[in-house]
Amino acid sequence: MKPKSFIQNIDLFNCKFILRDKRFLWLDYDKGISIILVAYGHCFFMLLDHGINMSAYPYFNYIGTFLYGFRMPLFFIVSGILISNSLRKRGLQAYLLNRVNNILFPLMMWGGIQISLALISARYTNADITPASYLNLIINPRQTGHFWYLNALFFIGVIYSLLKTKLKLTSAIQLLIGLVFFSIAGYINIHDLQAGLLTDICQFYLFFAMGDTISNIFLNERFVKRYTSWKVFLPLLALFIIIQYKFTELNLHGGKDGINFVEHKLPWFYLFEALIGCSLSVSLSFLLQKYKVLSFLRVIGYHSLYIYCMQIIVMNIMRIIFISILKIANVPLLFALIWTSGIVIPMLFYNIALKLNAWWLFTLHKPQDHYDFAKATRTNLAMAER
Repeated sequence: MKPKSFIQNIDLFNCKFILRDKRFLWLDYDKGISIILVAYGHCFFMLLDHGINMSAYPYFNYIGTFLYGFRMPLFFIVSGILISNSLRKRGLQAYLLNRVNNILFPLMMWGGIQISLALISARYTNADITPASYLNLIINPRQTGHFWYLNALFFIGVIYSLLKTKLKLTSAIQLLIGLVFFSIAGYINIHDLQAGLLTDICQFYLFFAMGDTISNIFLNERFVKRYTSWKVFLPLLALFIIIQYKFTELNLHGGKDGINFVEHKLPWFYLFEALIGCSLSVSLSFLLQKYKVLSFLRVIGYHSLYIYCMQIIVMNIMRIIFISILKIANVPLLFALIWTSGIVIPMLFYNIALKLNAWWLFTLHKPQDHYDFAKATRTNLAMAER
């Protein structure tokens, strides 16, 4: 193979496949922004939990707290935006199978891998983990760490789709149900009650319903063009800064609830704060789509699920390498390296797995469109060499 063709054939992050799509680019931009912020939080608390003196660098905590609160609601809104189109194109059965393939299966696979690694290393880390943790992936996911999100996303999608198709509930009724559920979650959190997976289902159902309600607007290209404007973004940015300043001050003095104080004890302020943050993120994504800049955010956004699944495992491995083997002691450098690794390495691993036909690590259904595109690309390269 000629050197030029060899270089062209290297696509470590599958960019050609991802960037070929030209419609609703803002969705991947939005997910990219969100998963980067999620990785920031995971990196901070992982280092803190492993004895790194993060209090010596208070700006890390302040930034993480300031940008907290709207990241996870945004993922539920985006998923809700897509449900009606998906049900129209696939039908209920195919939609539910897709949720099993692409959400429940990664939850069980990567949650199981993470728990297994924790059990193996428990004698050295004194981690509070038992074989019962496997069951918690379903019934009490908060006990397994960040996998609560995939649990809630799966069950909310199933419940919402059944109510939408079988009982023919409108988006307005679903919003009312979401408000009731959100009130229940608020009561549970305010009174420090335990409800397992039901707490997150109740808390985030509303955001999923909001996504479905606005889907006809936000998937309308004319609307997106109309509201792709600095006149929208800048006022939202000013409001966001004001709200997040108050939000951050409350969470920094949140007592035992810590960074979750507003979310747990002031649910209606949390709802308002989350919606302002989500609106700003969407507005920024509209602008990025318009100017076609920072395309790497789209690539990251496409991989957001796989990054989320592997992030804690990768960050812990890289923490050991950077601290114990490479002896890196500079905390800002260490933070930057682990934060970046927790995003880049899962993307690399996923695409290498696909090249090795190990797609079964992430889904029950082979992503045939990826392989068809790769085959067509190889064919075009071969023809270009002649």
